[in-house]
Amino acid sequence: MSNEPLSGKVAIVTGVTRSIGIGKAIATRLAAAGASIFTTYYRPFDQEMPWGVSPNEPGQILQDLRALGVAAQGIEIDLSDPASPAIVFKTAIDFFRQIDILVNNAAYSVDVDILAINSSILNAHLSVNVTGTILMSQQFVQHWTGQEGGRIINLTSGQGYAPMPGNLAYAASKGAIDAFTISLSAEVMGRGITVNAVDPGPTDTGWMSDELHEQLRSAAPLGRVGSPDDAARLVLFLASPEAAWITGQIIRSRGGL
Repeated sequence: MSNEPLSGKVAIVTGVTRSIGIGKAIATRLAAAGASIFTTYYRPFDQEMPWGVSPNEPGQILQDLRALGVAAQGIEIDLSDPASPAIVFKTAIDFFRQIDILVNNAAYSVDVDILAINSSILNAHLSVNVTGTILMSQQFVQHWTGQEGGRIINLTSGQGYAPMPGNLAYAASKGAIDAFTISLSAEVMGRGITVNAVDPGPTDTGWMSDELHEQLRSAAPLGRVGSPDDAARLVLFLASPEAAWITGQIIRSRGGL
């Protein structure tokens, strides 16, 4: 690829809240390739999680993106609200006039087994991970006016690759994303849009205990767990012109795990 294969493109990346997250890594890679970036973030979720988030983290990420020489804007919004995708796209288009790339990275996840799961927990996962992704994709297709080069890239997980006991709501929601990715790709390929999903495998974004990190590292053929930039490099490729022939794929970028 050239140094700036995405020059002139505009990307929406959801879930860009934490500086060590996959969303930040993806936005950084796309920006370094020349794309203008519009981010969504939602601090209340991360503030409730053990890893936390600082109040100014999403803003600092936007400053870091601008330092790469591209325009960057963002909005704090709860993607579990079905009205949010339309707000995101209206705001982004008001800034940038066009959207070429959508990366559905935002996710809700809490550990829950079959005895603890209930409708509230299940709906919390589905509203962000499934409904949010589908409605964001719908907005992208509605606003897409190009003949080629449109990109929808979903972040999925390893639920189709191996069991995920103790994380049932998340696994079910990401299984839906796999199915959605394949069918949506067939529906929109005539519009010049490709649709793919990336499974980054176990990725060190601050959620792993030391024990789990060592367990995964010991089992990994490459001797380490995934980094956010591992996923970001693959997303960059799928967003680039070089991936124009790839659509409807669930790509496992798991380092052999």
